Amino acid sequence: MAKTKRFKKVRLHQEGTPTLILSFVSFFVLNGLAYLFFGINSWVLYVVLGITLVLLGIIVNFFRCPIRVFEDETENTVVAPADGKVVVVEEVDENDYFHDRRLMISVFMSVTNVHANWFPVAGLVKKVVHHNGAFYKAWLPKASEQNERSEILIETDAGDTVLVRQVAGAVARRIVTYPREGDRCYIDEHLGFIKFGSRVDVYLPLNSKPLVKIGDKTVGNITVIAKLNSSETVE
Repeated sequence: MAKTKRFKKVRLHQEGTPTLILSFVSFFVLNGLAYLFFGINSWVLYVVLGITLVLLGIIVNFFRCPIRVFEDETENTVVAPADGKVVVVEEVDENDYFHDRRLMISVFMSVTNVHANWFPVAGLVKKVVHHNGAFYKAWLPKASEQNERSEILIETDAGDTVLVRQVAGAVARRIVTYPREGDRCYIDEHLGFIKFGSRVDVYLPLNSKPLVKIGDKTVGNITVIAKLNSSETVE
Protein backbone atom coordinates (compact mmCIF):
# COMPACT_ATOMS: atom_id res chain seq x y z
CA MET A 1 0.00 0.00 0.00
CA ALA A 2 1.38 3.37 -0.95
CA LYS A 3 2.09 5.70 1.90
CA THR A 4 -0.67 8.29 2.15
CA LYS A 5 -0.51 11.51 4.18
CA ARG A 6 -3.24 13.76 5.43
CA PHE A 7 -2.90 16.40 8.13
CA LYS A 8 -5.35 18.02 10.49
CA LYS A 9 -4.39 21.33 12.03
CA VAL A 10 -4.29 20.26 15.65
CA ARG A 11 -2.12 22.51 17.76
CA LEU A 12 -2.80 23.58 21.34
CA HIS A 13 -5.89 21.81 22.57
CA GLN A 14 -8.73 24.20 23.38
CA GLU A 15 -9.23 22.66 26.82
CA GLY A 16 -5.72 23.79 27.70
CA THR A 17 -6.51 27.43 27.06
CA PRO A 18 -8.14 28.24 30.46
CA THR A 19 -5.36 26.43 32.33
CA LEU A 20 -2.65 28.25 30.38
CA ILE A 21 -4.29 31.65 30.85
CA LEU A 22 -4.61 31.03 34.59
CA SER A 23 -1.01 29.81 34.75
CA PHE A 24 0.40 32.90 33.02
CA VAL A 25 -1.71 35.24 35.15
CA SER A 26 -0.61 33.44 38.32
CA PHE A 27 3.02 33.60 37.20
CA PHE A 28 2.96 37.38 36.80
CA VAL A 29 0.87 38.00 39.91
CA LEU A 30 3.05 35.85 42.19
CA ASN A 31 6.29 37.29 40.89
CA GLY A 32 4.88 40.83 41.00
CA LEU A 33 3.88 40.39 44.63
CA ALA A 34 7.28 38.93 45.48
CA TYR A 35 8.95 41.94 43.88
CA LEU A 36 6.70 44.46 45.66
CA PHE A 37 7.05 42.90 49.11
CA PHE A 38 10.67 41.70 49.05
CA GLY A 39 12.46 43.76 46.39
CA ILE A 40 14.63 42.94 43.40
CA ASN A 41 17.58 41.66 45.43
CA SER A 42 15.62 39.35 47.72
CA TRP A 43 16.27 35.60 47.62
CA VAL A 44 12.53 35.12 48.04
CA LEU A 45 11.89 36.72 44.64
CA TYR A 46 14.38 34.36 42.96
CA VAL A 47 12.91 31.31 44.68
CA VAL A 48 9.39 32.27 43.60
CA LEU A 49 10.61 33.03 40.09
CA GLY A 50 12.41 29.69 39.83
CA ILE A 51 9.50 27.62 41.09
CA THR A 52 6.91 29.39 38.95
CA LEU A 53 9.08 29.13 35.84
CA VAL A 54 9.46 25.37 36.28
CA LEU A 55 5.73 24.90 36.85
CA LEU A 56 4.84 27.10 33.90
CA GLY A 57 7.27 25.20 31.68
CA ILE A 58 5.72 21.85 32.66
CA ILE A 59 2.21 23.10 31.93
CA VAL A 60 3.15 24.58 28.55
CA ASN A 61 4.97 21.36 27.62
CA PHE A 62 2.01 19.30 28.72
CA PHE A 63 -0.48 21.04 26.43
CA ARG A 64 1.68 20.97 23.30
CA CYS A 65 0.30 19.02 20.32
CA PRO A 66 3.38 18.64 18.09
CA ILE A 67 2.99 17.84 14.41
CA ARG A 68 5.32 14.95 13.60
CA VAL A 69 5.90 13.14 10.32
CA PHE A 70 6.58 9.39 10.18
CA GLU A 71 9.14 8.94 7.42
CA ASP A 72 9.12 5.15 6.90
CA GLU A 73 6.72 2.73 5.23
CA THR A 74 3.34 2.63 7.00
CA GLU A 75 2.06 -0.70 5.66
CA ASN A 76 1.73 -3.24 8.52
CA THR A 77 3.40 -0.69 10.81
CA VAL A 78 2.19 0.17 14.31
CA VAL A 79 3.63 3.41 15.68
CA ALA A 80 3.58 4.60 19.28
CA PRO A 81 0.28 6.35 20.05
CA ALA A 82 1.91 8.58 22.68
CA ASP A 83 5.09 9.84 24.25
CA GLY A 84 5.97 7.91 27.38
CA LYS A 85 7.20 4.56 28.67
CA VAL A 86 6.14 1.05 27.68
CA VAL A 87 4.57 -0.62 30.73
CA VAL A 88 2.92 -3.68 29.14
CA VAL A 89 3.92 -6.04 26.32
CA GLU A 90 1.97 -9.27 26.74
CA GLU A 91 -0.83 -11.50 25.50
CA VAL A 92 -4.14 -10.79 27.23
CA ASP A 93 -7.81 -11.73 26.94
CA GLU A 94 -9.73 -8.86 25.30
CA ASN A 95 -13.42 -9.34 26.06
CA ASP A 96 -15.05 -6.08 24.93
CA TYR A 97 -14.75 -6.54 21.16
CA PHE A 98 -12.64 -9.52 20.09
CA HIS A 99 -13.45 -12.06 22.81
CA ASP A 100 -10.12 -13.73 22.25
CA ARG A 101 -6.45 -13.22 23.06
CA ARG A 102 -4.58 -10.21 21.76
CA LEU A 103 -1.10 -8.74 21.96
CA MET A 104 -1.38 -5.73 24.26
CA ILE A 105 1.18 -2.91 24.25
CA SER A 106 0.65 -0.05 26.69
CA VAL A 107 2.37 3.33 26.90
CA PHE A 108 2.21 5.25 30.18
CA MET A 109 2.42 9.05 30.05
CA SER A 110 3.74 10.96 33.05
CA VAL A 111 2.72 14.56 33.70
CA THR A 112 5.91 15.76 32.00
CA ASN A 113 5.12 14.03 28.69
CA VAL A 114 3.29 15.59 25.76
CA HIS A 115 -0.24 14.24 26.10
CA ALA A 116 -1.38 14.38 22.49
CA ASN A 117 -2.25 10.93 21.12
CA TRP A 118 -1.63 9.69 17.56
CA PHE A 119 -3.25 6.99 15.44
CA PRO A 120 -0.98 3.92 15.65
CA VAL A 121 -2.19 2.57 12.29
CA ALA A 122 -3.90 3.80 9.14
CA GLY A 123 -7.35 2.52 8.21
CA LEU A 124 -11.08 2.92 8.80
CA VAL A 125 -12.56 3.78 12.20
CA LYS A 126 -15.21 1.13 12.83
CA LYS A 127 -16.31 2.10 16.34
CA VAL A 128 -15.71 4.81 18.97
CA VAL A 129 -17.02 4.26 22.50
CA HIS A 130 -16.52 6.21 25.73
CA HIS A 131 -16.87 4.47 29.11
CA ASN A 132 -17.25 6.24 32.43
CA GLY A 133 -15.30 4.60 35.22
CA ALA A 134 -12.93 4.91 38.14
CA PHE A 135 -9.63 6.78 38.34
CA TYR A 136 -7.08 4.26 39.56
CA LYS A 137 -3.40 4.94 38.94
CA ALA A 138 -2.91 4.54 35.19
CA TRP A 139 -0.04 2.03 35.38
CA LEU A 140 -2.12 -0.52 37.34
CA PRO A 141 -3.40 -3.49 35.26
CA LYS A 142 -7.01 -2.95 36.37
CA ALA A 143 -6.95 0.63 35.00
CA SER A 144 -7.45 -0.64 31.44
CA GLU A 145 -10.81 -2.19 32.28
CA GLN A 146 -12.08 -0.16 35.25
CA ASN A 147 -10.94 3.42 34.65
CA GLU A 148 -12.70 6.00 32.52
CA ARG A 149 -11.63 5.31 28.94
CA SER A 150 -12.33 5.79 25.26
CA GLU A 151 -11.99 2.95 22.77
CA ILE A 152 -11.34 3.27 19.04
CA LEU A 153 -11.64 0.18 16.83
CA ILE A 154 -9.71 0.48 13.55
CA GLU A 155 -9.68 -1.80 10.50
CA THR A 156 -6.53 -1.45 8.41
CA ASP A 157 -6.61 -1.66 4.63
CA ALA A 158 -4.99 -5.10 4.92
CA GLY A 159 -7.92 -6.32 7.03
CA ASP A 160 -6.30 -6.34 10.47
CA THR A 161 -8.27 -5.01 13.43
CA VAL A 162 -6.61 -2.84 16.05
CA LEU A 163 -8.17 -1.54 19.26
CA VAL A 164 -6.80 1.66 20.77
CA ARG A 165 -7.82 2.47 24.34
CA GLN A 166 -7.24 5.88 25.93
CA VAL A 167 -7.23 5.40 29.70
CA ALA A 168 -7.60 8.13 32.33
CA GLY A 169 -5.39 7.98 35.42
CA ALA A 170 -5.62 9.01 39.07
CA VAL A 171 -5.15 12.68 38.12
CA ALA A 172 -6.48 12.65 34.54
CA ARG A 173 -10.18 13.53 34.46
CA ARG A 174 -10.66 14.44 30.83
CA ILE A 175 -10.24 12.32 27.70
CA VAL A 176 -10.68 13.93 24.28
CA THR A 177 -11.14 11.67 21.25
CA TYR A 178 -11.23 13.20 17.76
CA PRO A 179 -12.34 10.43 15.34
CA ARG A 180 -15.91 9.30 14.72
CA GLU A 181 -17.22 6.04 13.36
CA GLY A 182 -16.68 5.87 9.60
CA ASP A 183 -13.70 8.26 9.52
CA ARG A 184 -10.56 7.40 7.63
CA CYS A 185 -7.53 7.61 9.91
CA TYR A 186 -3.87 7.96 9.07
CA ILE A 187 -0.51 7.69 10.75
CA ASP A 188 0.70 11.30 11.37
CA GLU A 189 -2.76 12.39 12.60
CA HIS A 190 -3.71 13.15 16.16
CA LEU A 191 -6.18 10.70 17.68
CA GLY A 192 -6.95 12.70 20.81
CA PHE A 193 -5.66 14.19 24.03
CA ILE A 194 -5.71 13.19 27.72
CA LYS A 195 -5.24 15.68 30.54
CA PHE A 196 -2.49 14.76 33.00
CA GLY A 197 -0.99 11.32 33.81
CA SER A 198 -2.59 8.52 31.81
CA ARG A 199 -1.94 5.67 29.35
CA VAL A 200 -2.82 4.39 25.89
CA ASP A 201 -3.30 0.66 25.23
CA VAL A 202 -3.06 -0.92 21.79
CA TYR A 203 -4.50 -4.41 21.14
CA LEU A 204 -3.07 -6.24 18.13
CA PRO A 205 -3.55 -9.64 16.47
CA LEU A 206 -1.51 -12.36 18.19
CA ASN A 207 0.78 -12.91 15.22
CA SER A 208 1.94 -9.30 15.33
CA LYS A 209 5.60 -8.82 16.15
CA PRO A 210 6.35 -6.48 19.09
CA LEU A 211 9.39 -4.26 18.56
CA VAL A 212 9.52 -2.73 22.04
CA LYS A 213 9.91 -4.12 25.55
CA ILE A 214 8.80 -3.01 29.00
CA GLY A 215 10.68 0.09 30.10
CA ASP A 216 11.39 1.40 26.59
CA LYS A 217 10.76 5.09 25.97
CA THR A 218 8.48 6.00 23.08
CA VAL A 219 8.01 9.08 20.92
CA GLY A 220 4.46 9.39 19.65
CA ASN A 221 4.09 8.86 15.87
CA ILE A 222 7.84 8.12 15.58
CA THR A 223 8.67 4.95 17.53
CA VAL A 224 7.61 1.73 15.77
CA ILE A 225 6.18 -0.54 18.46
CA ALA A 226 5.06 -3.53 16.35
CA LYS A 227 4.58 -5.01 12.90
CA LEU A 228 1.29 -6.53 11.75
CA ASN A 229 1.45 -9.84 9.94
CA SER A 230 -2.07 -11.25 9.74
CA SER A 231 -5.16 -10.61 7.63
CA GLU A 232 -8.57 -10.75 9.24
CA THR A 233 -12.04 -9.31 8.76
CA VAL A 234 -14.02 -7.03 11.07
CA GLU A 235 -17.66 -8.08 11.43
